Formats: sequence, C-alpha cells, structure tokens
Amino acid sequence: MGKFTPSRYTAFALCLAGAVLGFAVLPWWSKGVYLGIAGAALSVLGVIDLIQTRHSIQRNYPVIGHIRWIVELVRPELRQYLFEADQEAAPFTRSQRSLVYERAKGLPAEQPFGTLLEVYRSGYEFIGHSTCPAAHADPESFRVTIGGELCAKPYSASLFNISAMSFGSLSANAIRALNAGARKGGFYHDTGEGSISPYHREMGGDIVWEVASGYFGCRTEDGRFDPEKFRAQATTDQVKMIEIKLSQGAKPGHGGILPAKKVSREISETRGVPMGRDCISPPRHSAFSTPLEMMGFIAQLRELSGGKPVGFKLCLGHPWELMAIVKAMLQTGVRPDFIVVDGGEGGTGAAPEEFSDHVGAPMREGLLFVHNTLVGAGLRGQIKIGAAGRIVSAFDIACVLAIGADWANAARGFMFAIGCVQSLSCHTNHCPTGVATQDPGRQKALVVTDKAERVYNFHRNTLKALADMLAAAGVERPEKLGPHHLVRRVSATEVRQFADLHTFLPARSLVDGACQDSFYRTNWDRASAESFDPVMA
Repeated sequence: MGKFTPSRYTAFALCLAGAVLGFAVLPWWSKGVYLGIAGAALSVLGVIDLIQTRHSIQRNYPVIGHIRWIVELVRPELRQYLFEADQEAAPFTRSQRSLVYERAKGLPAEQPFGTLLEVYRSGYEFIGHSTCPAAHADPESFRVTIGGELCAKPYSASLFNISAMSFGSLSANAIRALNAGARKGGFYHDTGEGSISPYHREMGGDIVWEVASGYFGCRTEDGRFDPEKFRAQATTDQVKMIEIKLSQGAKPGHGGILPAKKVSREISETRGVPMGRDCISPPRHSAFSTPLEMMGFIAQLRELSGGKPVGFKLCLGHPWELMAIVKAMLQTGVRPDFIVVDGGEGGTGAAPEEFSDHVGAPMREGLLFVHNTLVGAGLRGQIKIGAAGRIVSAFDIACVLAIGADWANAARGFMFAIGCVQSLSCHTNHCPTGVATQDPGRQKALVVTDKAERVYNFHRNTLKALADMLAAAGVERPEKLGPHHLVRRVSATEVRQFADLHTFLPARSLVDGACQDSFYRTNWDRASAESFDPVMA
C-alpha cells in the first residue's frame, strides 16, 4: 500500500470547510462567526491563487503556497539572529560587526579561549611579533600630511577616516552623527558624490569634498562643471581637500540615476539639481576626456580652491589607464596630491549584481598596482595613497599600510558604528536603524549625540588597537610597517611574507626601462598621456 500524500488542495479545502462550518453549521456557537470569516477570507485567497498566472507554486498549492513567500521574507532575519555562525555572513561576518559595535560603545573587545579563525586555512593572515616589542606610540600622532610642492594648504589627515557616503544615500541624522564624531576625533569625513549638505556644515567636522561626474554642488543647469560654484564651496575653511571621483568600488564604470520621486527639496538644493526630474550621474566626466586634460582639471581645481590638496579616487580597471594618467603627470609636471584606491569589493552604494561581483579590481590588487606604478615612475614620494575597501579592524589597516597605503578609509565600518545591522535594505528606503533612509520617521530613531560618540570611540579604539599591534611587531610608527612584517598562509603547509608574495618595483624602473616584470612593462608600453585608449603594437 503506497504512502499517503495529502492533496495539494487540502489546505484550500479546509478553508472552504471552515467557512461552511462557521456560517452554516455552527451559527449557535459564539465563536463560529470568526471561524466563518477566517475561512471565507482564506477561501477567496485560494480562488485568487487558482486563477492568477504569475506564481506556479500558488496555483498548484492554493493558500498554503504563501508560506514559502512568508518564510523567504523573514529568512535573512532568521539567519542573522538565530542560525548565522560568527565567521559565516557576508559581506561582513558577525565577528567583524561585533568588533565594531564593542569599540563604538567603548566596551572591552577581548575574546576568551583562543581564535575562532581556522589558522591552517589557505588565506589566513597574521602579523609577526617581535622578541623586543617597541614602545607604544600615541595613536593621536598617527597622522599623514597630504599636499605636495604644488599645494599651498597641506592637510594633516588622520590615519583612519570616514570614506565617501553621500547625503541622500544616508539620512540627515547619519550625516550629522558621522561629521560630529569626526570633529571630536580630529579625522575627516568624505562627502561622497552627493556634495556638501547642510548637515555636513552644521556639525563642523573636516570635509573632503568628492567631485564626481555629475558635478553636484558645482554644476551648470546642463550638468557641466561650474568653476564659480566650485570656488564658493571649496574655499570655505571646513573643506580640507578635493577628491575627483573617477570610479567607485560598488559599480566602477557605471553611472547612476536618482529617480525624480526621490529628489527631495534638500537633495535638490544640496546637489544643485531640479526637483521633478531624474538626477543623473554620468559614467564619465565631461570636464576632461584624456589624461592630459585630466591634469589640467586637477590644476584648475587646485587654483580655484585656493591651493588645497587635490587628488582622485578610483577602483582600478584597465591598468594602462592609470599608467596613462601617470605619464600625463610626468609630461605636464602637474601632480595630484593623493590617490584613493577603492576596491571592487563594493561599498555602500547599491549596484547591479554583476558589477558588485565581477567588475573592478579588488582593493589590495589595485592598491599594490597604484603604489608600484608611482614608485616605478619616480613619483611615489610626491603623492600620498589612501585605501578604502572592507576595512573595519586595526589588522585591516595594517595590511594596507604594509603594501603601500599611507592611510585608510572606511565606510561600512562607520555605518556599523552608528547602528547599521547589515539588514541589506539600504536601497529600499526601509533601513530599520535610520542610517540609510530618507524616511523622516525612521531616521528619528538615530540619536545624533549618542551615535556621534560611538563614531569617535570606534575611531579612537581602532587606532589604539593598531598602536598595540605595531608595538608587538617591534614597529614604532605606522609608516615603518613593511611587507616583511605581514604573513599569509598559501597552503596547509606553507606561509609566505607579503614581501615575497607580492611584486614590488624598484624606484624609477618604469621610466628608466629597467623594469623586469612583464605585466608592468607591457601595460606601461600600452599607456599614452594623450588618450585613455591602449597603444597596441
């Protein structure tokens, strides 16, 4: 005799039966009417399921098929709060998020009973410690002077800063909290491409103004660069540096559209775009189209800003394009004061899945390439490099310093500090913590004074942890950390120092023709200061 299998219409039949019982068979029972109403409502739902054509599961399993959608709806929350392992979630694990929360709240971040990481797994990284540890340096002294010989107003930046996140993507209260924390801690807050909002100005923290292809805050009516509007904002004391965004890790090479319905009065005034029309971020700049023209734009921004540091941010794409920019520096004598390397790991911006997963070089590969290219061109001493891409801990900072960065930025780490729980709803306007939403009711949940203190604590405690780590490694200052101090496991039986794992070019080897690395030599030959296109033999 075969196993009994309930019919796929059993739930629908029970709903019909409930309606009949409630209204026809049990009218004398005081609760019968509720049974009838419930049964009738579910029966109507079942009929709709049978006649609709969009969902095959609901047609085959009327009424009960909805359980699948209900479970899928709450699945992320169930995983995050009940079933997720400490090292399992992405893009940031529960352990990483907990570290930020503890440091932001000023709680002890020590853990008992040893590491939870698998130290014999390929990819595990660690820093070597010294038999003669160094004296602990003061974390407040971990600063980098940005501004070359062409810069009249160099800026002393913290080693750890808030990466680019725009007002519009983040709420007004989130911007307030981040900027207030930056002011208290003496570090900078990058505006993102959404320009300088009143909420950045309100709190008074140091600002790095990101100027992207939409030229928000300094644009003409047709979306081109407006020098006078730029000058008016760039010369204010709160703006410390200017960052030209070529591309971002979340969606390099991809423009963006903020739909007209999301262009509020505040966003309209901040970005300089009209209400009632889509806000367009083109995929490329209109102010320049060649590396040589880009150097002219850098020189123009430096002059208009009164001599402040000007640099650019990019997620590395075609290697010959970055080399073409460097050749333009050599040809014109114009230098950016800094380069910020973003990573294809993505960031706070929402992006098509293919762009998040498969476009753009990961941050460390991009960082190493930019560092090597500047070294090989003889320009590294004149240009500082920042790194941004999934950085939340002191060890993350140490890793990028060891392979060429002068400082590090974090976006999502500071989002955690102000309450983000990684609900992955940034693009829906339904952020549960008031961080990434323009809903006035939702963002009221974010108390600025409390979260600003957490931003300050996260920055301070992270640099304190970095000072402890450097001292253990026998390193007195962050700038003395090198690739020989960091180690990565490459197999179950072998580890290698970063110095042996990565390629590091000799100084001026590209311009002198002495470079022995075929990858760098080939792409250097492909690069031309006159065009971003490759020169093919």
